[in-house]
Amino acid sequence: MPDSSATPSPRRPGQPLDALIIGAGFSGMYMLHRLRDRLGLNALVVERGGDVGGTWYWNRYPGARCDSESHSYCFAFSEELWRGWDWSQRYPDHAEIRRYMNYVAERLDLRRDIRFGTNVTACAYDEAANLWRVTVEGGEVLAARYLITGVGCLSTANVPQLPGLEDFAGQWYHTGEWPHEGVDLGGKRVGQIGTGSTGIQAAPAIAAEAAHLTVFQRTANYSSPANNQPLSAERKAWMRDNWAEIRRVMHATTNGHPFTVEDRSVHDVSDRELKEILDAAWDFGGLQFRAGFRDVLLDETANAKLAAYLKNKILEIVQDPAKARLLADIDHPYAAKRPPIDSGYFETFNRDNVDLVDVRADPIERVTPGGIRLESGREIALDVIVFATGYDALTGPLLKLNISGAGGRTLAQEWAAGPRTYLGLQVAGFPNLFTVTGPGSPSVLCNLPVPIEQHVEWIADCIAHLRAEGVSRIEPSVAAVEAWGQEVKRAADATLLSRVPHSWYLGANVPGKPRVFMPYAGGMARYRAHCDQVAARGYEGFVLRREATSDAA
Repeated sequence: MPDSSATPSPRRPGQPLDALIIGAGFSGMYMLHRLRDRLGLNALVVERGGDVGGTWYWNRYPGARCDSESHSYCFAFSEELWRGWDWSQRYPDHAEIRRYMNYVAERLDLRRDIRFGTNVTACAYDEAANLWRVTVEGGEVLAARYLITGVGCLSTANVPQLPGLEDFAGQWYHTGEWPHEGVDLGGKRVGQIGTGSTGIQAAPAIAAEAAHLTVFQRTANYSSPANNQPLSAERKAWMRDNWAEIRRVMHATTNGHPFTVEDRSVHDVSDRELKEILDAAWDFGGLQFRAGFRDVLLDETANAKLAAYLKNKILEIVQDPAKARLLADIDHPYAAKRPPIDSGYFETFNRDNVDLVDVRADPIERVTPGGIRLESGREIALDVIVFATGYDALTGPLLKLNISGAGGRTLAQEWAAGPRTYLGLQVAGFPNLFTVTGPGSPSVLCNLPVPIEQHVEWIADCIAHLRAEGVSRIEPSVAAVEAWGQEVKRAADATLLSRVPHSWYLGANVPGKPRVFMPYAGGMARYRAHCDQVAARGYEGFVLRREATSDAA
C-alpha cells in the first residue's frame, strides 16, 4: 500500500537520515508512512519496545481497553486501510488494538524501517552541522536532519515513592508496565492504589480473579457505564461503508469523537426533561454522556446538575452506605478531570471480597514487608500491590529523552517552570525538532488518533515546504511561544478544566512538577483551523533559515 512513486533513494553508509522518529505507536507509524512513502525521505523509527503499538505495547493490565469507540480509535486517513479491518466490539481491549496496529504495520510495510528494542538515551542538536545526533542504549549515535518525537502523552509511568516499598515481600506492578506474560492474581490479596480511569478499569477485573481486593482511594471519581458489547454484522458494515461521514464528524467536533455535542444548555430543559435525557445517555453508555449539553464544562451550575445525577447513581448502585458515601464524595466538577467510563466499577464494591480505604482521611504511612500501614496504625496484609497511579503526562516522555538544543540548553531547563511550545509542535531553541501531540496541543483532551493524524500531516507538509524552498532550519520565535502559552491558558480558564488543582492535566500527580495546564482546551476543530492558517501565512510565528542562515520569515 505504500506509494511506490515516492520510494526513498538508497542511503550511503554514514549518511545522515532525513528524519529520525522516536516511537512506534500511532504517531510514529503514520509519520514514517507519510515521510517515507509520500515524500520519499530516508526515515527511520526507533522504538524501545519489541513491536509496534506505542502505549498499547505496554498497557496490558487487567481490564485495559480504550474509552474511544473502536470505529474512531484508528487511522482515518485511508479509506482502503479503514475498510480492510473489522473491529469486534464497541470498545476494543488492549489485545485487539495491538492486532489492529500489527495489521497497519503489515499493510504499510512499516517494519523494515523500524528498529525495535532501541532505547534513546540522549538527543543533542549539532548547530554547526544542523543535525540532530541521537544516542541509543549501547552508545550508537544516529544523525538526522529532522527529529520527530512520537513518544505519546501517557507513556512514562508515575510510581509513588512510598517509604518501605523496597522491603515489600510480595510483588508490585504499575499498570502501564504490566508484565507481558500476565500476572496470576488467583488466591492473592491485592491492594490497588489509584482510582482514576485506569483504576476504574482494573478494579472489576482484579476483583474477579483475586481472593481479595483492597482499593486505596485518595480522590473519588465520576464514571458512567461503557455499555461495551460485541458489534453486530450490520454495525460493522455501517462502520466500513461510512468512512467519509465518520471522518467528517470527527474532524468537525471539539474532541475528535464521532458524535456531536447537542446545541442546548442544561438550563433550557426542566428537571424532568434533564433526568430523561441523562437516563437515556446512561443506558446508551460511553462518553456521549457528556455530549447532551454544550455548557457542561462552561457553567458551574449546569455542571453541578450532571454531577448530582452521577453521585446519586453511585448511591443507588453501591449497597454498603459507608462505601457509597466515600465513592460519591467527589470534590471536582464532572469531566473537569478525565471522565472515565467503566464496566461494572461501582458494582465491584458490592462484592464480598472488595474493601475500600479512604487514604485522604487515613493516609498511607509506609509499605511494610507484609502489606501497607496507614497513619492510624492499621495494617492491611497484601501479596500484590498494583499502582494505578497514572503517568508523568505530556512532558515526562519528552524530558526522559534528555534533549538538548542550540547552545546546549536542555529541554528540562527550558521547561523548568512548565512546558513552553508553539502549537504543541515545536520549542524555541530546538531547531528541526517536532513533537507530535506535545504540550500545548489538544492531545489528551481528544480521541487521540484525530490530533495525531493532524499533527503528522501538518509536520509532513511543513517539511515538504522547507525542502521545496531550500529552507534548512525551522523553529518558533520566542514571541510566538509566549503568545501561544497565553492562548493555552486563556482556553483552559474559559472552562472548568483549570479549576481542579489535583488534576494531572496540571501535573498535580507528580511531586515537584510545575502546576501548568498543559493541553490546549480550545477544541480540535479550532486548533486545526489555527494550524492551517499559520501554514497558509508562510508558517507565521516560525523562524525559517536557509543554509546561509538568512532569515526567511
